[in-house]
Amino acid sequence: MSQWPQKWKDLPLAVIDVETTGLDSENDRVIEVGIIRFEQGEVVESYGQLIDPECEVPEEVVELTGIKPEDLEGKPTFAEVADEIHQRLQGVGIVAYNLSFDKGFVAAELERCGLAWPDEAPSFDPLIFARQFYKNLRRKNLGTIADKLGIPLEEAHRATHDAEVAGHVLYAFADRLPENLQDLLVLQAQWENAQAQEMSWRKNDSGESLADALGEQPIGLGPGYIYGDEADPLRALYTSVPEARDRD
Repeated sequence: MSQWPQKWKDLPLAVIDVETTGLDSENDRVIEVGIIRFEQGEVVESYGQLIDPECEVPEEVVELTGIKPEDLEGKPTFAEVADEIHQRLQGVGIVAYNLSFDKGFVAAELERCGLAWPDEAPSFDPLIFARQFYKNLRRKNLGTIADKLGIPLEEAHRATHDAEVAGHVLYAFADRLPENLQDLLVLQAQWENAQAQEMSWRKNDSGESLADALGEQPIGLGPGYIYGDEADPLRALYTSVPEARDRD
């Protein structure tokens, strides 16, 4: 962690979004990638590229994204832009709304090209924070949360637009989150685990065993356990002591 700044807002961020031919990163392919670089909350660089997936684009994807097969004719394959995409993910924090989806696809595409996703990079998923801050909101997709925060989303399901909005959503949450990078990563992991546990219990109601639902992975409490819904670690620690709560 020594190569990264102490405060997460001092970290340059690459916010990434992909549009794909489907939901399976092993069999479906990327048709558009957007990477927006933020520094100190401001957009400093925007990269967007349509990609020839070398396979058919389902009609439902065309309807969702507006990207037609003819739009992809003559566009580079992922292999032809893999080095550039890989380079844009170096030395930065990585952000994506529903990170596991975008990371899964980009990592799979990079692997096909002999490259690797930068696992050492601090990564943030604004969806985790949205789920925590808007627990009673039925829908928590990017468009809903952006609207809740007053952030315009002009072209949903287009990579550069979604990526830029996801970055603005993260920064909009900044005053509710720890300033320290390590504290934020611990808190994010805690909330992610808690959310996974809650969703697993819900699945369990349908007959799936809890062990299967959790993938037999333990829920790690760690230092973030004391945070709960409190974003400030020191305040959370103080209020976790019974005597302190009694004096409030």
